Amino acid sequence: MDRGLFFVIGDFLGTFGSAAAASRAVEAGRKPRRSDLKKLGIDPTAFDKLGRF
Repeated sequence: MDRGLFFVIGDFLGTFGSAAAASRAVEAGRKPRRSDLKKLGIDPTAFDKLGRF
């Protein structure tokens, strides 16, 4: 299962970007995008059940 160096780097940057976007949304009092939460392995439905974001 050799995915290649560029794939690994791209995947890392995508995950890092999703983490940054979700963090900014929460800090601004907004709900993060579902796609960002899924990329981070967070269930969007479970995140919706949190009292405050």
